[in-house]
Amino acid sequence: MSFSAYAHHVRNPALPHRRRVSALRSCVQLYRPLGFEVTLSFLREVAGPFERDETALLRALDALAESRAGWHAELRRYAAVRRPAKRLGQRSPNPHDRNPNQGPCCWYGAPRQGALHALAFWQRDRLPTLLATDDPIAARINAYVMARLSVEGVLTPADRHGLAAACDTLRQRIHEGGNADHELFQRTRQLLQLAHFIQAADVSVDGVHASV
Repeated sequence: MSFSAYAHHVRNPALPHRRRVSALRSCVQLYRPLGFEVTLSFLREVAGPFERDETALLRALDALAESRAGWHAELRRYAAVRRPAKRLGQRSPNPHDRNPNQGPCCWYGAPRQGALHALAFWQRDRLPTLLATDDPIAARINAYVMARLSVEGVLTPADRHGLAAACDTLRQRIHEGGNADHELFQRTRQLLQLAHFIQAADVSVDGVHASV
């Protein structure tokens, strides 16, 4: 079923509440900008206890649908930019440019709030497992997570430089090893995702995001 079909079930008051909650979870399976569990957690933060409250359930769906609409708007903007570039012979996009076709990179409409929630979730539930591997890059990423959660401001220029260097190392790790080592591949992907959350949370006073 499509996102719209599941959303229709969420809004249907004739259905039992547990089925409507299940339909919301199916919507999140189809659109999960922060990951499945983190997206559900963020919806509880912004909408309330949707598992037992109908008003909160509808707020959660509206918040999710609004973010998804923001992603679709970015997809359209990206396509509008790529069309003339292709006509000029630029068939492949710049690999350093963000391509929304690869999936949503933040919570559209509230990127900083969503990223900070995701960082707190990872610090509590997932970072301990990553740190248990004695991966020095994981320890470095963790330091930036701690810095971002403990300081109400932006990362320092040195922090941004270090984060960019860590991401380069992680991308090189994927390029050289592919997914031959499944555990290493998954850990590397998770660390890159964390780096993107740090980027989304690192907003300067003029609202411009740093680039990782």
